[in-house]
Amino acid sequence: MSREQAEILLGQVPGWELSADGKTISRRLEFKGFYQTMAFINAMAWIANQEDHHADFSAGYNYCAVSYTTHSIHGLSENDFICAARINDLLAGR
Repeated sequence: MSREQAEILLGQVPGWELSADGKTISRRLEFKGFYQTMAFINAMAWIANQEDHHADFSAGYNYCAVSYTTHSIHGLSENDFICAARINDLLAGR
């Protein structure tokens, strides 16, 4: 996917950022505490299982940093943006 295509799709997933090399999208999320962070991670795992596409993430007591890239093509695919949109939908319900 070209950087231009990624920038167009990025407009459909508010809160996500495109990396400088155009190969990854990411978002940092903050929560009220550890339980809420872990609940989000478990929900994200469910989405990953449903889409058969898994995020890279790091987490701490009240945050989770999530990034998507398609490792097999060394860049972004439409599925990265689908998963980002599903996470946004999940967050809209919190």
